[in-house]
Amino acid sequence: MKKIYTIILVATLGFFFAGCDHYLDVNKNIDAPDEDQVEDWHYLAGIESALQGLTWDCRATLVLSQMMATSNYTGFCNYYWTPSDAGGEMWRVTYWLQGKNLENFLQYATEHEHWTMVGIGWALKAHSWDVTSKENGDMPLRQAFEPGRLSHDYDYQDLIYDSIQTWALRAIDYLQMADQTIYSSDAKKSDLIYKLDNQKWIKFAHGILCRNMISLVRKTDFLSKYADQVIEHGKLAMQTLDDDAMIIVPGDGSDAQFPAMNHFWAPVRGNIGNNWWQGDYIVKIMTGTVPLYDHASGGIVRTDRTDINTSYYPYALNPNQIICDTIKSTPGHYDPRVAAKLSTRDNRTYEDIDKEDKVKSYKYYGGVFTSQTGYQGWNAGNLWGINGEGANVAHNGKGRWMFSDDTPYVILTSAEINFNMAEAYFIKGDKANALACWKKAVELDIQFTRKYISPGKPLQDSKGAYVNDGANPGGDKIALAVYDKLAAEYLAGPYVAGITTSTLTLSHIMMQKYVHEYPWLAYEAWVDLRKYQYDIDFTGDYPKNGNGWTKERVQQKWDEDPTKVYKGFYLKAADVEGRRSKYDDHNNGSPAYRMTPRYNSEYMWNAPALKALKPIPGMLENGDYDNYHISMPWFCYPGDYPESI
Repeated sequence: MKKIYTIILVATLGFFFAGCDHYLDVNKNIDAPDEDQVEDWHYLAGIESALQGLTWDCRATLVLSQMMATSNYTGFCNYYWTPSDAGGEMWRVTYWLQGKNLENFLQYATEHEHWTMVGIGWALKAHSWDVTSKENGDMPLRQAFEPGRLSHDYDYQDLIYDSIQTWALRAIDYLQMADQTIYSSDAKKSDLIYKLDNQKWIKFAHGILCRNMISLVRKTDFLSKYADQVIEHGKLAMQTLDDDAMIIVPGDGSDAQFPAMNHFWAPVRGNIGNNWWQGDYIVKIMTGTVPLYDHASGGIVRTDRTDINTSYYPYALNPNQIICDTIKSTPGHYDPRVAAKLSTRDNRTYEDIDKEDKVKSYKYYGGVFTSQTGYQGWNAGNLWGINGEGANVAHNGKGRWMFSDDTPYVILTSAEINFNMAEAYFIKGDKANALACWKKAVELDIQFTRKYISPGKPLQDSKGAYVNDGANPGGDKIALAVYDKLAAEYLAGPYVAGITTSTLTLSHIMMQKYVHEYPWLAYEAWVDLRKYQYDIDFTGDYPKNGNGWTKERVQQKWDEDPTKVYKGFYLKAADVEGRRSKYDDHNNGSPAYRMTPRYNSEYMWNAPALKALKPIPGMLENGDYDNYHISMPWFCYPGDYPESI
């Protein structure tokens, strides 16, 4: 027996050593492939699907931009938080979920001359770095994927912006090259956005350049260096809904093989439940109820009306409403997008959703920062317009509008591109082209909103009586025919067609863009708010302690100030009724200008790089975290990045 074991051992060792090159080369097995074995298209679906991280981070940027209130991400509502992984998903996407996978994708595609794939890779890289840098500011770039490194020095945002623009231009160059590759049907399916449609990817890359450069409107060289490029790339970017960059979600509800086959904020996944509510600001601008403030006291002026709306908005209205007003009896004054975009607790039986008077009668309420109850004293309900929604409830539909099981992930839209072009034209002083682009953008958002309306159906009992559907989110409370009629009237009314080159303001452009961005492009809305310095009243290049804010209060422009962009918008520490909440002492009076980078990669493993950052370090020498979140990113500064403040 011992002899037999010895023979087996010797034979095994002989096989091992004689053929060790082949024996150890296990990665030639398709079940454990080596990097050079994995074809580029195998990477692509994973690289693109990682972009659901945009929606994960919206939990932070939605409240930073006041689009929503929440009892969950309360640190972001308060414009202060200590380092954590909350709001760090795009950091994770950029360095890990895409990260080396995207680098391998580009390497394989380049070596095999798959020029369409190469172009797609560079466009996706430009996109993710653009979003992440705008959220976090400075990032490790040059050392990001160097093998063997345990720490990575940060690069400043001006270099990152230059790289983003270079990558997007490179994407266009590759996408314009003649690609002799015959891509399989599986390869085309792996592209979850455009199915390898070369021309649409070219538009997407131009769109990234347009989006990236419009964030630089406050730079002193914007007019000379960027304005014309925003317009040039915008014209070559997406111009119709068919061009919009979206990741389609199957939305199979509770029957889905995997929960992720439903949208992250789908009713069936229960990620928002009753913890997220539309914010009071989006409600006020979309219902035409921006209030009038008394400049002496900062209080909201009470109304002397005695009509049926007194309890709904018990205050005087600012005469300069930008989106719409409360005159519902005159065609064109009511914006029907409100019935899709916002939730209402009215009409839970879905009766008469084909009657415009019924639809116009809905009331909308918003939460304030961490409270579901707004300053009117009314509960906002949740994003399906009801109360008490929990996780994985049985529901009679897929949800409502874009809070549904099959909501696509929104990446970049034709409406956003046209708003960007309108802004650039306006700053150039070309009001005629600014107006044309703005009107097209509003019309595109009207179409975009309609595309995702799924009217609910009334439920009746055996006797024909309408039944309250309880906690089940059953669809939208407006019929398509009613939406179409009211939308046509709105576009022909005083708030769109009635705006001329002499009456168009930057507020019209940016506030309509804000409405379009609600809720899935909140990260870009936060970019716009920061580049216009939150409408803080200050002198000089940028606000600072003693000139724009104190440790107790933020001084913001009044709505009547023609230079104020976002009418009705006031920060939490603003000296007006419904605000007046001091920021944490770490803020030194400032609102947040960046999110801290992901805790598990940076604060645990990359402390020396954080300590070296200027003008405000990401970590103090003693290891404490202090106030890095109030450090303004480079894109907010008119000139060069300061060494100190």
